[in-house]
Amino acid sequence: MGKKIALVLSSGGARGLVHIGVIEELLAQGYEISSVAGCSMGALVGGIYATGKLEAFREWMKSIDKRKMLELSDLSLSLNHIVKGERIIDAIKEIVPDVNIEDLSIPFCAVSTDWLHGSEVVFRSGSLFDAIRASISLPSFFNPVRRDGMILIDGGIINPIPLNRVERTEGDLLMGVDVSGHDYEGQSELQQILKARRQHSKSLKQSILNHLIPENIGFNHITLLSRASSLMIRQNALLMAQLTHPDILIDIQLNRYTTFDFDKSEKLIAIGRNRARQALKKSANELLPPPLAPL
Repeated sequence: MGKKIALVLSSGGARGLVHIGVIEELLAQGYEISSVAGCSMGALVGGIYATGKLEAFREWMKSIDKRKMLELSDLSLSLNHIVKGERIIDAIKEIVPDVNIEDLSIPFCAVSTDWLHGSEVVFRSGSLFDAIRASISLPSFFNPVRRDGMILIDGGIINPIPLNRVERTEGDLLMGVDVSGHDYEGQSELQQILKARRQHSKSLKQSILNHLIPENIGFNHITLLSRASSLMIRQNALLMAQLTHPDILIDIQLNRYTTFDFDKSEKLIAIGRNRARQALKKSANELLPPPLAPL
């Protein structure tokens, strides 16, 4: 196998912390990441890797708990978003200073979506964190970024795994890491197990809650819209993989972790390392020559 990797990291919210584990496993096995393209959380992790500060970012993520997440949420009274999104970027800049993309040690690009024109916007120059901030602008959650007459929102809306945007070099391998999907079947099974536990609980508090909370509370307009959006993003990711035919595609669908589980970084990173190890082993075996027939 070639040792150079053109790496593409997908959107996926907190699930994108899996990308850190994938990168660590690639480096541990002696691969050279020659270029990176990312979308949303993939843009954040990929951009920070390109600065050489990924280890420091990982250590900082260990300090993130529910309370810290609340502290970093600069809530807004706006009608089009819940969180301004500046406080989290400023906090990361204290660990990873901003730099121009063109000054990074490897080629990098981040993908965003122009809400006004319905078009893809690719950042290959300028402030790294301006590009990341535009790429992670989850609609209705983060404040959209206004730039050059555009209203920029999350790149995952149009191109959740930008395999067609990464810079290629001769002899490299195109690798995509897709965490944009959910294991909905696994989630459903897990929810049924938890529901059964709650119903059979002997706790007085749980018994009261069982009587007060409707059984179908999890099926509402918010969860319906959320899943519909996730399914569309997932289909876009699958179509991009079919169009570009990456040499290695690590497809990770999780059933336990949500978009906002940033306090579970170490578990997600461990999943990334394990899945990358499996994918690299499988790819190596597929490229081995067939055994010689006995004489």
